[in-house]
Amino acid sequence: MLIYIMNLKLIMTMSIVLIFFASNSLLNRAALSNNFIDPYSFTFFRLLSGAIVLTILIYFKNKKLNINIKNNWLSSFMLFVYAITHSYAYINLNAGIGALILFAIVQITLIIFALVYKEKLSIMKMFGLLISFNGLVYLLYPKDNFELSLFHASLMMLAGVAWGVYTILGKNSKNATVHTADNFIKSLVYAALFYLLFVDSVYFNTDGVLLAIFSGGITSALGYSLWYYVLPKISIITSGVFQLLVPPIAIVLSLLLLAEPINMVIILSIFVILGGILITILSSKVN
Repeated sequence: MLIYIMNLKLIMTMSIVLIFFASNSLLNRAALSNNFIDPYSFTFFRLLSGAIVLTILIYFKNKKLNINIKNNWLSSFMLFVYAITHSYAYINLNAGIGALILFAIVQITLIIFALVYKEKLSIMKMFGLLISFNGLVYLLYPKDNFELSLFHASLMMLAGVAWGVYTILGKNSKNATVHTADNFIKSLVYAALFYLLFVDSVYFNTDGVLLAIFSGGITSALGYSLWYYVLPKISIITSGVFQLLVPPIAIVLSLLLLAEPINMVIILSIFVILGGILITILSSKVN
């Protein structure tokens, strides 16, 4: 009974994380498509609000702040690379399509690391992954009246690699909230350097800032803390499989909230992707 309750708690936590991850794409796309804010400013306010929220949570919990200057610079850099490329990619990508590209690349990155770490890949697990990837390929394959910016798609692919590496680095986290806060705080150093080197001008209004703050303080900061809590309890491949649920969730939410187009191709792709995920999960042990 206790094991059942623990597994149920883990599944519920992961479900919340998936919704938060999908919401990040919608919030980013909504802010940029309406010209509420520029990509850099969205990234900056997202990271800043995440750092503030997590710092407050840590202080009220531990009554002190422990920021180690020597550690976590690589993971914080990966967080920044993910966040900045994620924002710039959504200048010309729909929320659902962007999420598909992002988490497909995340999956590839995680599989490569799993092979490097010699994690066991059963035939059924690989078969399920293959089905899921076929669903993604079918959805993204060029079709009539389908336009996709290769530049912005490449940015999202880079975001996927960065998030995949960030996920791997999080496997060794012993305190999810502290580790995530440390990453957010240090990522602001990279954000400042990026501004000095590459940004000529910025613009934003209240709506854009609020969307960025919600993305950073809620769906990112709290979402990543929960994700770091979950990561040590599951395998690398399992973490990648669960993340493949994000694109279908993002597509449905983008249809309902952003009125982005949906057709039979997208619907069929969702069923294929979810079918592959189900096969993989049933052949995996959540550990």
